[in-house]
Amino acid sequence: MKDFKIINDPVFGFIKIPRGLMLQIVKHPLMQRLTRIKQLGMTSLVFPGAQHTRFQHSIGAFQLMSEAILNLQQKGAFIFDSESEAVCAAILMHDIGHGPFSHVLENTLISGISHEDISLMMMEKINQDLGGQLNLAINIFKGEYPKKFLHQLISSQLDVDRLDYLRRDSFFTGVNEGNIGSARIIKMLDVVDDELCVDHKGIYSIENYLTSRRLMYWQVYLHKTTVAAEKVLINALLRAKHLAMSGYDLFGTPALKYFLCNNVDREWFISHPEALQYYEQLDDNDIWSALKVWMHSDDKILALLSSNLINRTIFKVEVLDHEFDSDYIEEKKQQIAESLEISIEDTKYFITLSKAQKDMYDIHDDHISMLFNDGTVRDVTEVSELLNVELLSKKVGKYYLCYQRI
Repeated sequence: MKDFKIINDPVFGFIKIPRGLMLQIVKHPLMQRLTRIKQLGMTSLVFPGAQHTRFQHSIGAFQLMSEAILNLQQKGAFIFDSESEAVCAAILMHDIGHGPFSHVLENTLISGISHEDISLMMMEKINQDLGGQLNLAINIFKGEYPKKFLHQLISSQLDVDRLDYLRRDSFFTGVNEGNIGSARIIKMLDVVDDELCVDHKGIYSIENYLTSRRLMYWQVYLHKTTVAAEKVLINALLRAKHLAMSGYDLFGTPALKYFLCNNVDREWFISHPEALQYYEQLDDNDIWSALKVWMHSDDKILALLSSNLINRTIFKVEVLDHEFDSDYIEEKKQQIAESLEISIEDTKYFITLSKAQKDMYDIHDDHISMLFNDGTVRDVTEVSELLNVELLSKKVGKYYLCYQRI
């Protein structure tokens, strides 16, 4: 019998999952839940090919981590087999706490607790099921293990998580600008003084990586239609929660109803063990099945918002690089109130203003360091001829005004 299972991945080809701990994690119900959660949420409304799941991304990140560890060992980095297995387990589970539709649930059905916090709770649960085999993996994930570079491979400005999702999201959306040279970047990785760095010969790959990341954010992740669709979904969930908390009997799966009928925050999660159990049952299907029923609701606000999503009648979007005039927004609210015959107060469900801001490289975060032949290490901003500090760290902001089409 082979000592591994093979997954055929459209991006990286055949991926070997070793029997034992890795295969146990992959088969765990909490990991399999990710097969029912799309990686890019509402983005498929713009790019119909973006149907890939969080599970596929996790497997891809595992493959890149395996390659990165092997490469670093060949360059003389001292990594025990137990550390190698632990860091691969950690990256396999890094997204396990994500809810349906990416970050939509945060600050709608739950508040004050991030998906990273929930990932950690789920890891602890899997660790119990596997008899404590994940203690080292959890330490590395939390950044509490002495070898800092192992945590950097999981979470930094050049981690394997980003290397996979940029490449994968580019592949499935068809946006070629995100197709980074992940294989070359991994080949160029090295470790100096417990810090992850990149051989100076990989500078062009790093420049391409940073540029691609910026393009993918504005072209895909913050595409105006994606932003607008998420606003419709957020407002539908907020309306449903308002109705449920007011005693309105709404349709929903037991898991969804739990979060609609309770104000679940960090403290609630910690003091109510059933909160995590219900969260584990939530996936994209809970939301879609509810929306299909809610579009026939007696509450016309919830019905219209749900119908918008089911029938792809997305909010109209206006994008500016400066703030919108407050009089203009008030005028829009008035038009919506009159057209839908609702109060000005309730127009908050049909018009939202938000700001999105992204930089290519955060100079205040951990650095991408370049390694030279003489052993010196310099920040990418000092080395690149194409990218200077000012350009790299410039925060580009856009203002999105999303409102109901009348």
